[in-house]
Amino acid sequence: MNTTQKQSGRTGGWATRGWAALAGIVSGGLLLGVAELAAAFIAPAAGPLLAVGSFVIDIVPRWAKELAIQLFGSSDKLFLLGSLGLAAVVVAAVAGLLELRRPLAGRVVFGLLAVTAAAAAATRSGLGLVGAVPALLGGVVAVIAVGLLVGRLRRWRSGAASDAVATVDRRRFLLLTAAGAVLAVAGGVGGRIVSAATSSIASVRKALRLPAPAQRVTVPSGAELEVPGLTPLFTPNADFYRVDTALSIPAVDPANWRLRVGGLVEREVDLGFDDLLRLGVDEYAITLTCVSNEVGGSLTGTARWLGVPVRSVLALARPRRSADMVLSRSVDGFTASTPLEALTDAGRDAILAVGMNGEPLPLEHGFPVRMVVPGLYGYVSATKWLSELTVTTFAADQGYWTSRGYSAKAPIKLSSRIDTPRVDKPVAAGRTTVAGVAWAQTVGIGKVEVRIDGGDWQQARLSTPVNRDTWVQWALDWEARPGTHTLSVRATDRDGRLQEEKRAPIAPNGSTGWHSTLVRVE
Repeated sequence: MNTTQKQSGRTGGWATRGWAALAGIVSGGLLLGVAELAAAFIAPAAGPLLAVGSFVIDIVPRWAKELAIQLFGSSDKLFLLGSLGLAAVVVAAVAGLLELRRPLAGRVVFGLLAVTAAAAAATRSGLGLVGAVPALLGGVVAVIAVGLLVGRLRRWRSGAASDAVATVDRRRFLLLTAAGAVLAVAGGVGGRIVSAATSSIASVRKALRLPAPAQRVTVPSGAELEVPGLTPLFTPNADFYRVDTALSIPAVDPANWRLRVGGLVEREVDLGFDDLLRLGVDEYAITLTCVSNEVGGSLTGTARWLGVPVRSVLALARPRRSADMVLSRSVDGFTASTPLEALTDAGRDAILAVGMNGEPLPLEHGFPVRMVVPGLYGYVSATKWLSELTVTTFAADQGYWTSRGYSAKAPIKLSSRIDTPRVDKPVAAGRTTVAGVAWAQTVGIGKVEVRIDGGDWQQARLSTPVNRDTWVQWALDWEARPGTHTLSVRATDRDGRLQEEKRAPIAPNGSTGWHSTLVRVE
């Protein structure tokens, strides 16, 4: 075998390809590590994974978003980041292989990756060109690294040099690869450490003392039915559902928080956190529901909210008569379009919330300030990490989800749900209790009925409602006989309107249908 044949055989072998793929992965790790470290000093949102992930969230079709929420719930963002990380490993490995086969090819791949991530960071993070810097720095390092590592690998595996020289080349390749891997990990971990050191919002939240509310929620006797397996009246913060577009929870210090109110107003308003609190805080009991909540789903919850009426803030700005909508904006760029009348109606407790269940808002639920509007799905009302209120019109502006095909106005549908017994937990024959929750916000629940195996509808007993904006619990005693049974539930509101029986998907304005479940009795 001549030298040319020997070289071709060794550089094309599986072992060589494996080392080339590893060189590509290490170079990709350097791109991410350097970029994350740089982003920690500029802005966490400028990190390539977060920037590209946010871009993906913006461009994926509506059905894909809904599927992710249904499959992964509040873990949908973790799944997205994990998928992006896996894709990055695969692409980096391919870049290493391309660099082995054709010098410069792998460097071009990393250059394109860096430019793509930089463009996503510059546009999605709101930082402009500054946001592109971390990804570009990481890209430069990755381009240099993959060229250096694969070049050293090619010399080692070519077979053209003596065994002594090949041994030296092998050691240098392995040392450079190991050093690159260590630097990649150090950069990523360092970025997290710097972010944690510079972002002390969790400790700020813990130390924050909110004023006592002038009025507290009164929970009447009989508001809890105390049935095992039944959803509690108030949802603990740790269990409250979370659906939003933020891959990284925004870190907003109340000392620096500002709310700007502008648009079609007589005067623009700029409030700080203390300014907002001075308007007067009260406690409110309100049920929230996500438009992605399927029939019988769990994307709904009730909490005691501490906040200031939105109408008090808007009164300072004096909206013009031509306005019919308020576009609220989050610090992460999310927007929601809320009917102006829902925010100014003296009979509706639309608030800017600062507290949840007796403590400052959790970071993931909008700290320090978010919107809470009874009777409207969250995508048109529940903006977290609030930064702006723009008084405008539905004809002139659209919110994040309305621009993606959801309805501009989204009143929460009259709904009911069976919590117990569950399809996955058999019950013993004999007397048992069927129970669940029902909600008809701004109106209230009039009655709940249960049907067993297609028989007559039986009226359930209701808990005493806290108010018309919270769900109620319901329960029905049942003599369960062995076998498999079908349970169904429907609700009627206080105006006599019966819950919609026909099944409808969550898009474009919320699901409908009677919830049914199978129960096995032993």
